[in-house]
Amino acid sequence: MGQTYDRLEDKHIAFIENQKMFFVATAPISGEGYVNLSPKGYDSLRIVGDTCVEWVDLGGSGIETQAHIQENGRITLMFCAFDGPANILRIYGKGTAIDFDHPEFETALAPFSNFDRARAVIRIDITRVSDSCGWGVPFYEFKGEREQLQRWVDNKPLDEWKEKRYAANARSIDGLPGLTGAADG
Repeated sequence: MGQTYDRLEDKHIAFIENQKMFFVATAPISGEGYVNLSPKGYDSLRIVGDTCVEWVDLGGSGIETQAHIQENGRITLMFCAFDGPANILRIYGKGTAIDFDHPEFETALAPFSNFDRARAVIRIDITRVSDSCGWGVPFYEFKGEREQLQRWVDNKPLDEWKEKRYAANARSIDGLPGLTGAADG
C-alpha cells in the first residue's frame, strides 16, 4: 500500500539518488490540450532540500513541460526502480522554469557543473510525495547514457543554439507560449 508525505524523507532522497532516469508529466489547463510525459536522464537532477528539487532541461523537440509550467505550474516527477527492490516514487509540486536568458539562469545552472549550457533549469516546490509498490515495473539493466543530446547542445555556437531554441520552442503543441525572451525583443 502506498503512502503520502508532505516532503522528501531520507529514504526518498537515497532512492532518487540511485535512479538513472525519471519521468516528468505536465498538462495544460484546457481539457483540449495534451498531457505531456517526458523521460529525463543524465545526472540532471539536484535535491535542493526536502521540499525542493531542480533539474537541468537540455531541451528537445518540444517545449511542452516549460509551456505548461508557465501556464499553471502543475508538475509531477516519477522515479521507478528498474533494479533492486520494487518501488515507484512520485513528486508533485509547482514548477518554475528559469530559461537561459533569465537573469538568474547562471546562478541556477551553477550546481549542475557537468552542463555548460541548457535550455532551462526547472525548479519544483514540492507539495506532495507518494510511493507505491512498483511490482509492475520490470527489471532493466543500465548500460550508459546516450550522448547525442548533450553533444548537440554543447557543440553549436551559442548564438546559433539560442536562435534554434527560440525558433523551435516558441510555442507548445497546445499553442501555449514557450520560450519568449530575446526572440520577442
